[in-house]
Amino acid sequence: MTKNIFIVGSDPFNLAQMRALPDSCEYRFHSLIETPDIKCTDHFPVRKFLDHALARMRAFPGSVDAVVGYWDFPVSTILPLLRAPLGLPGPSLEAVLKCEHKYLSRMLQAEVIPDLLPRFCRVDPFSPTSLCPLEFPFWLKPVKSVCSHLGFRIDSEADFKTSLAVIRENIFRYAEPFNEFLDMAELPSWIRGVDGNFCIAESLISAGRQCTLEGYVHRGETEVYGAVDSIHDDDHPSCFTRYQYPSSLPGPVLSRMESATRKIIAHIGYDDSPFNIEFYWNPARDAIRLLEINTRISKSHCPLFRMMDGRSHHAVMIETALGRKPDFPLRRGRFNLAAKFMLRKFRDGMVRSVPGKRDVTALKTVFPEAEILIQVKPGQRLSSLPEQDSYSYEIGVLYLGADSEQELLDKHRTARGMLPFVIDPV
Repeated sequence: MTKNIFIVGSDPFNLAQMRALPDSCEYRFHSLIETPDIKCTDHFPVRKFLDHALARMRAFPGSVDAVVGYWDFPVSTILPLLRAPLGLPGPSLEAVLKCEHKYLSRMLQAEVIPDLLPRFCRVDPFSPTSLCPLEFPFWLKPVKSVCSHLGFRIDSEADFKTSLAVIRENIFRYAEPFNEFLDMAELPSWIRGVDGNFCIAESLISAGRQCTLEGYVHRGETEVYGAVDSIHDDDHPSCFTRYQYPSSLPGPVLSRMESATRKIIAHIGYDDSPFNIEFYWNPARDAIRLLEINTRISKSHCPLFRMMDGRSHHAVMIETALGRKPDFPLRRGRFNLAAKFMLRKFRDGMVRSVPGKRDVTALKTVFPEAEILIQVKPGQRLSSLPEQDSYSYEIGVLYLGADSEQELLDKHRTARGMLPFVIDPV
């Protein structure tokens, strides 16, 4: 019997990958809210989103079998409020917020895995007496942010004051809708005073190698099905140059990360949904540290799983939303490893031209597995791009597969030369 799958934040690239799943004939996909309406906007009317989406599903003439999403806030946060009224599987709003509220999540993590955390404390950016709370250097970021937006490395008192000024002016974009979600949840009383207008300061844990575990929880049982390395830019260490799957970290290190994952996921009470969780491993000290928990699959990793495992892990998202235990295959793809390369610029500029259809066709003729997403258009200024980190502008992404790391890097070098971007400095 065909299952009706409703997507919050639907976009053509990910929809095509879901339709390419081997069992997609069993599903009928419906766009509940499209990406431009819920992500590429300066305002997030939470109540309007909820009312619109629930009205559409209640008026739907067939069965509503699952509600899914692969974006972070506000998509990840709104999913529990759409599923619960319809009796669909998924984590509670409280469990999601215990992952997404950075300060609350750290406090809960400290109860079960204290040795894996940085030093941290809350910061009120609007307090006239805010002082540097940690020894330099440290990170300062809102308790709710997206794509490292308003996240700053603080190396001095001057950095701290400058960053607070920027945060005060811009924090409301995510803080105001996040506070609406907080008001709908039953959370510990001690966290009530630390709303979306607060920040968290954390000591640096980024020495070493970063790795993301992709997993899911089904009826209280946590499973980890993949590990992806996040490789930083040599010249700009705050930014990623690529995600590479599978991870090359030692097996015992990955096992320790998985053990910590099971502890914190169970402690939070997160259930019936996918997640990904990010760690650092410092090989010099053989120490692991937990960075953050995300209450969704990583859409960035979906083509990597397809190239390596023969199936995008959109399948995990769909099957858990249907109340099923995912049957996710391993190593049934065409390649031994795969990567997502980020195409970045580190200075503001005006886009004059981007790769055209002929360039993309030529690329896919040489590398048939390649996927390219161009995220800028002529006439656009880089500083106008939404949801960028504080240090760079992502102008596109490129997915490639290979049988060795050297082959992968050689492919990337060739492919990058086939994709002409012309951006004038501003």
